[in-house]
Amino acid sequence: MLIAEDEAIIRLDLKEMLEEEGFEVVGEAGDGEAAIRLAREARPELVIMDIKMPGLDGLEAAERIVHEGVAAVLILTAFSQRDLVQRAAEAGAMGYLVKPFQKSDLMPAIEVALARQDQVAALKAEVEDVSRRLDTRKLLDRAKGRLMDERGMTEAAAFRHIQKIAMDDRRPMHEVARDFLDGV
Repeated sequence: MLIAEDEAIIRLDLKEMLEEEGFEVVGEAGDGEAAIRLAREARPELVIMDIKMPGLDGLEAAERIVHEGVAAVLILTAFSQRDLVQRAAEAGAMGYLVKPFQKSDLMPAIEVALARQDQVAALKAEVEDVSRRLDTRKLLDRAKGRLMDERGMTEAAAFRHIQKIAMDDRRPMHEVARDFLDGV
C-alpha cells in the first residue's frame, strides 16, 4: 500500500492501522507528484489518496496512477461534495471514504477496492484475449481468401491447408496465415 496524505499524523495513523491488519506500506507521500513517483517506483496494489494536497491534487494524481495502470486508488478525504465524488469516479478511483473514519470503515473499503481492481484486470485480460482472437480470425480469413483466389481452393480446403502447414511446422495458424499474406 502507498499512503498519499499531506497531514503527517493521519499518514501515521493510517500506516499503523494498515500494518496492524497485515498490509505492507511501501511508501508515504505528502503531495500528488510524490504519490505518482512513489507509485511508479513501488508498484503498490493500492494507493490511499487524499484529495486536497499541496501542488498536484489527489484527484489528478489518482487519474494519472489509474490511467497508467500502476495501482488501484482509494480516495480518503474530509470532503463529501457530490462533484468531488463524481470527479473521483471519473478519475478511476475504486472507492471513496470520508474522514473521520474508523478502522472498521477502512478495511471493507480496501477489500472492495482491491476486489474491483481484480475485476478490472480480469476484464482487461479478457478484452485483450478477444481482440487477439479477432485479429487472428481476420488474418486467417484474408489468407483463406488469397488461397481461394490464387489457387482456386474452397474456403474449407484453404482452412485445412493453413491448418496442415501449421501442424506440420508446429507453428500457430496466424503465423502461417501471415506468411501467405506476406508472400513467404
